[in-house]
Amino acid sequence: MDIRLLLISVLLGLSRAQIDVNECTKASAQSCSECIQAGEKCGWCTDENFLKQQKSTRCDELDALIKKGCSNPSIENPRGRVRVNKNQPVTKRTKDGVKLKPDQITQIQPQKLTLDLRSGEAQTFPLKFKRAEDYPIDLYYLMDLSYSMKDDLENVKNLGTQLMKIMQTITSDFRIGFGSFVGKTVMPYPCTSDQNCTSPFSYKNVLSLTEDGSQFNNLVSRQQISGNLDSPEGGFDAIMQVAVCANQIGWRNATRLLVFSTDAGFNVAGDGKLGGIVLPNDGKCHLQDNMYTRSHFYDYPSIAHLVQKLSENNIQTIFAVTEKFQPVYQELKNLIPKSAVGTLTSDSNNVIDLIIDAYNSLSSEVILENSRLPEGVSISYVSHCKNGVSEKGENGRKCSNISIGDEVTFEVAIMAKGCPSNGKSETIKIKPLGFTEEVEIVLNFVCECECHKDGIPNSPACHFGSGTLECGACRCNEGRIGTTCECSKDEVRTEDLDANCRMNNGTDICSNNGDCVCGTCECKKRDNPEERYSGKFCECDNFNCDRSNNKLCGGHGRCECRKCICDANYAGSACDCSLDTTTCLASNKQICNGRGTCECGVCKCSDPKFQGITCEICPTCPGVCTKHKDCVQCRAFGTGDKKDTCENECGGLNLKVVKKKVDLPQPNDQPYINHCKERDANDCWFYFTYATKEDGTIEVHVAEDLECPSGPDIIPIVAGVVAGIVLIGLALLLIWKLLMIIHDRREFAKFEKEKMNAKWDAGENPIYKSAVTTVVNPKYEGK
Repeated sequence: MDIRLLLISVLLGLSRAQIDVNECTKASAQSCSECIQAGEKCGWCTDENFLKQQKSTRCDELDALIKKGCSNPSIENPRGRVRVNKNQPVTKRTKDGVKLKPDQITQIQPQKLTLDLRSGEAQTFPLKFKRAEDYPIDLYYLMDLSYSMKDDLENVKNLGTQLMKIMQTITSDFRIGFGSFVGKTVMPYPCTSDQNCTSPFSYKNVLSLTEDGSQFNNLVSRQQISGNLDSPEGGFDAIMQVAVCANQIGWRNATRLLVFSTDAGFNVAGDGKLGGIVLPNDGKCHLQDNMYTRSHFYDYPSIAHLVQKLSENNIQTIFAVTEKFQPVYQELKNLIPKSAVGTLTSDSNNVIDLIIDAYNSLSSEVILENSRLPEGVSISYVSHCKNGVSEKGENGRKCSNISIGDEVTFEVAIMAKGCPSNGKSETIKIKPLGFTEEVEIVLNFVCECECHKDGIPNSPACHFGSGTLECGACRCNEGRIGTTCECSKDEVRTEDLDANCRMNNGTDICSNNGDCVCGTCECKKRDNPEERYSGKFCECDNFNCDRSNNKLCGGHGRCECRKCICDANYAGSACDCSLDTTTCLASNKQICNGRGTCECGVCKCSDPKFQGITCEICPTCPGVCTKHKDCVQCRAFGTGDKKDTCENECGGLNLKVVKKKVDLPQPNDQPYINHCKERDANDCWFYFTYATKEDGTIEVHVAEDLECPSGPDIIPIVAGVVAGIVLIGLALLLIWKLLMIIHDRREFAKFEKEKMNAKWDAGENPIYKSAVTTVVNPKYEGK
């Protein structure tokens, strides 16, 4: 059998064995309470006569219990539910022509729910959110008054009235306040410069929230800059006080905006050690006469502490900082939900534009957050935003690009795993960040079955009153154990009892396939009545043996203690090895053609060069014809390489001679025969057949007549050669003649061309000398 098929069969068997164990039976629940906490699919059979075995078999999936014979009325399967206690619809700012107060506006629905949670079962409910029109806004401007912010202070002095006019387009109910900060009033923080600066302070609430914009301008105009020695400012102290001092600042149930303006970084928890301050910030309000009086006593708050307080008080932060510190505050923004960052410039209108842009950005996004969840409780969100967009996971908490009047829905799912140790109800809250409204959710945990209240204490059915007969089974009193509470922990330690149920001092009790009852393993029952656990430690079963063709023990044996006991004529770990040799018989009735052994009904060839179902194929062998050629030659014709040793080497050959080739046996005459054609030393062909008979003997038939090729005809060959030579010679002469004619014509043409281009000189011949000589007499005077 192919090793890969065997491996796959084993893996399939193991995986099936693992899948068979569901979470209900695996829990080994001893009571209905433990059963329903094991998983949402688990039910408990309350029938006292059910199975008459260990208690854990009462806990199983519903279909399995019904198959085991438990009737539907006897199955305990309590479910969770959702109840809406307060469900006021979302409202507008005006109702019947009357303007509602901020605390009368409803933007989230429902407002209160009660959830009954069963372990593993999620309870889902929708939350609706709608931004109300004309919703009130409280804006508090917190400014760094260190010396470097002198120019920015001038730009803020007229901010109140200008911002009031612009915000009227967004809401008719707008209030503004102002505060300032510098740093701690201990060295090295206070101002010591020669500039005209006010006395150093940590934080001052200059103006609580008011509707009077001119009052804002008037008070801000009176402010003077201060200073400190180190660059980071004490803004975190100021933010903490603004967040927690709601009464002094005047925060309402409205949109709360905090504009934090600075041109420097910030001090965080631990920086106070430079001034000898080591006590952590307590996160409480310490304003007296609008001044923070504990800056020299408490350290700066940490970022996490600040995030907590801002979220608790529904404050959305806008950081108005110079371009130099943009990267720093962008990182801070990522840590503070519902916050924004804007660039502060010298333009007088920059602050207003920055605030409006940041407000639009913050108000167009709603993010849900929940309070701390009890142990074992989880929550998930699915958002259904504008244009049909839905998100899950972390993005399921929020919706973006929301305008006033837009309505979005969140699907919230809450699930518990198990029950809390105290079993009491818990309360959590969900709210949109930056809003004061919240949803209150009361969590009740389904930890007991309905039949729990009908239990019979000290029931005689539980070993003479040693337990409570509850939901069809005994819940043992303290100090008693066992199916019917028949054992006492005082008589023998529980550890000793469990030790008797561990095989080879291992860690698994009853091999995880049963329960240890008073020191003895009681094996679990299976859904399939034909499948059983057995053994002293429930270590055996009859369904986890090797499989072949997806059948247990290949269908040819039985499974005992995870080992196959094979039927007759079968062997192997999965009984997939047949001992029958019929499939190995070759056409000559030999097992594997005598070239191998039959294993599991398949031929295993002894020589690797043979292959095939019965080792009948040999691709690399020279063939029986070539192999027996020499013996046939010497026996039939007395020739060949073995003619001198023929009797010794070829005597066992059963040779028969026939006259002609057509007289040789044909394939239909014998079951296994080879026809051969070989050439001898004289280039003559001889024919013979080779056959292996059923008794293993070899029989050869040889045709006596040889086929010898006739000699060549010399005359035509010679004539052809001579004619070829002559024709080749004539062809060469013709080619030479043709080339000479072409060459001569080219030379003649060249001569004609040069002749036409020749130019003759008409002057005298330089070699010519005249025959006349003239002599002049020097004495002759011409007279």
